[in-house]
Amino acid sequence: MLSDSRWRELKEDYHTDLHRPRKQESKTKITQQFQENIIEAQKMFALDNFAEIQKGELKLRRADKAQIPDSVTRLQRVIDASMSSIRIEQLLLEVDQLTQFSQHFTPIQGQRSRPKHFYKTLLSGLISQATNLGVVAMSASVKGISVDMLRQVLHFYIREETLKAASTSIVNRHHELPLSAVYGSGNISSSDAQRFGIRASSLLASYYPRYYGYYQKAIGIYTHVSDQYSVFSTKVISCSPREALYVLDGLLENNTILNIRKITTDTHGYTEIIFALCYLLGYEFMPRIRDLKDQQLYRVNKEFDYGVFTPLLNKTASLDIVQEQWDAMSHVALSLKQRTVPAHIVVQRLINSFPADRLSKAFTSLGRIIKTQYILRYLTVPELRRTVQRQLNKGEYRHKLPRWVFFANQGEFTTGDYEEIMNKASCLSLVSNAILYWNTIKINDIVENLRQQGEEIDNEALSHISLLPYKHVLPHGSYFIDDF
Repeated sequence: MLSDSRWRELKEDYHTDLHRPRKQESKTKITQQFQENIIEAQKMFALDNFAEIQKGELKLRRADKAQIPDSVTRLQRVIDASMSSIRIEQLLLEVDQLTQFSQHFTPIQGQRSRPKHFYKTLLSGLISQATNLGVVAMSASVKGISVDMLRQVLHFYIREETLKAASTSIVNRHHELPLSAVYGSGNISSSDAQRFGIRASSLLASYYPRYYGYYQKAIGIYTHVSDQYSVFSTKVISCSPREALYVLDGLLENNTILNIRKITTDTHGYTEIIFALCYLLGYEFMPRIRDLKDQQLYRVNKEFDYGVFTPLLNKTASLDIVQEQWDAMSHVALSLKQRTVPAHIVVQRLINSFPADRLSKAFTSLGRIIKTQYILRYLTVPELRRTVQRQLNKGEYRHKLPRWVFFANQGEFTTGDYEEIMNKASCLSLVSNAILYWNTIKINDIVENLRQQGEEIDNEALSHISLLPYKHVLPHGSYFIDDF
């Protein structure tokens, strides 16, 4: 929780001389940007038929479904059929030989002795968590590995710090693969929560009738997925609060070499305050907003003629309060960037403080302006709509992989302890990244062989091929049958 005194510290102005010029210029700069964006949107509006304005109301037509060429569909089938089956432990072994991710599993301070068969036990521990088997079932499935050995490794070596470091090393190495660049430069991400049932009592558990009825509780695993399909942030959350609270956490805590500058979410990940914070932090926030035609849009000047958009911009966002609170807003943004306080705590406090708190009102006013600019761009720029949809599709498709791997206990958590749940979620993301890395190498080999045989495969077609086929990965059965 963020105490009242700590919240006041975050809001206080500091180094006034440093921030005063920006404060004085903030209103003029934002107004100028807004006017320029409106002019550009007016030019584009006449060239695109996605939206029209009838009797002062916005009317949208359904966006055309992306047309996937038959050649892409055929290529996907060839690749899927060519992916050789591999057991999950063998895949981790091969990926570790290429990335050395296992070197990040160092012991906690004071722990020196390693259990017998440490490497085998380490991989078994990761699999026990990622598959939801647990240590008892895992020990019964691996020759020579006891429950005590697994518990020792899980307690002293497999923890949040080492899991993040190991997963980061895989993401970084994956980014360097030539095929990864075909899918993007690693500067766009999507974030979304995937729900899992939970049988034990937990503070995070809540009812989620949409998928689990009115009698079973669930929790969410909130992940950030890059345009290269890699997962660079994982967080266990409750299904009750709005997902928008957690959009910034993963971005600000990103330790990979991915330079994420653009963020996509669905409607649950959007609030006007997130628009404002992303603007101050230098991110481009690009949500897919449901019921877009019903969104309230804002102007910054009551007297200005906004042309065709004038009927839609029927309310005014106050720039005076933004200018008044600019120093405090900059201070909050800097505190987030320096990781002084978790982003979801700040976002929650700003949401709860509105409209009584002037700082919250300032963030909301700025967010309304940025949101209006974004929606007008979304309505008039087809490439923006395609980019948002394509990235969200990557994140949603990636949800299939954790369901496949996290198979034990019907894919439901059986513990209510936060650290244990988080440990399993992080292991699941690490294994997901390992499968991605292995797939990317194998798919590249398949494509190069096809090209050598005379097949013409351009990068545009290749970018539509998923890097996350998963049914060739075998996560169940007996493990380490061929000892090493």
